[in-house]
Amino acid sequence: MNNPRLAQRYAKSLIDIATELNQLDAVRNDIVFLKSVVDNSRDFVLMLNSPIINPDKKYKIIRAITNGKISKITDAFLKLLCNKNRETNLPGVITSFIEQFNKIRHLHNAKLTTATSISNELKESFISKIKASTNYDNVVLETVVDDKIIGGYILQMEGKLIDNSILRNLQDVKKQFANNDYMHKLR
Repeated sequence: MNNPRLAQRYAKSLIDIATELNQLDAVRNDIVFLKSVVDNSRDFVLMLNSPIINPDKKYKIIRAITNGKISKITDAFLKLLCNKNRETNLPGVITSFIEQFNKIRHLHNAKLTTATSISNELKESFISKIKASTNYDNVVLETVVDDKIIGGYILQMEGKLIDNSILRNLQDVKKQFANNDYMHKLR
């Protein structure tokens, strides 16, 4: 069961311990790795949420996936989550950790979706335009390729969406034809 408050508390505790031990960047890398596991494996998330699998077995599965890929701090944290029967909150803890880390480091995430991959020069151009329009110093731009948008781009940042894709334009034209907007103007 998802519990945002609990996830925030566990994430803050992990950040505090990692900061105290001067391992915050290493733990952040571990969390990014765990995020990729959670995002790319539905079976992993189902295993975390399963009431049939006991927490010790869940930790062994997590350990088999992460063995040698994460720091001792993160491994001990995952063991603690399983011992406290809080492993179902791992996806929320991951999200909360990344949000809190970004606040500490003054990082602002943006997601750019395009129909084809873009060059580093174009990516840097987007970053500089975002910085100029928002006055942010540090912008991390994630690029995603989705050929369904046909062309153009979709930019998402901190709850805002700029959809300048050809797919969106075509949907708008389709809606205008469905509403007979052009027929009213001819009369």
